[in-house]
Formats: sequence, structure tokens, C-alpha cells
Amino acid sequence: MKKIVCGVLLGSLVFLASCKKDDTVECLSCTSEFTASFNICKESDGNAWVNGQNTKVPYDQYLKDLEETGVECNR
Repeated sequence: MKKIVCGVLLGSLVFLASCKKDDTVECLSCTSEFTASFNICKESDGNAWVNGQNTKVPYDQYLKDLEETGVECNR
């Protein structure tokens, strides 16, 4: 009986440890008179990703800098 209880407890711990919060990705479509439209996403690492490439810049900063140069992004 002890082996069964230990097995169930161990299995439960493994299950709980493998669960994690779902990371949501926030994406915007942006346009500029100088570029084709592109997507900017806030990935789980907090960085801005443009068309699937990590910019290695925090999303909020990257978006702010884009908008200061005249790029329009849907919100």
C-alpha cells in the first residue's frame, strides 16, 4: 500500500511540476510610408519580436521608438 501511495504522490508532483502558466503573445500590425506592413509581438521574454525575429529590445521601448518615428500600429 505504501508503494502505491508513494507512486501516486510522485506522479502528482511530476504532473504539477510540468504545468506552467500559458504565455500569451501580444501582437500588433504596423505600417509606415517607408516600409511594408510588419508584425511586432511581445513574446514571453518581454522583448519585441518583429516578423519572428528577436530584437533583443524590451517591447514597450521598441514600440515607443517606432511610434516616435511615425510608424502606426493597430492597438
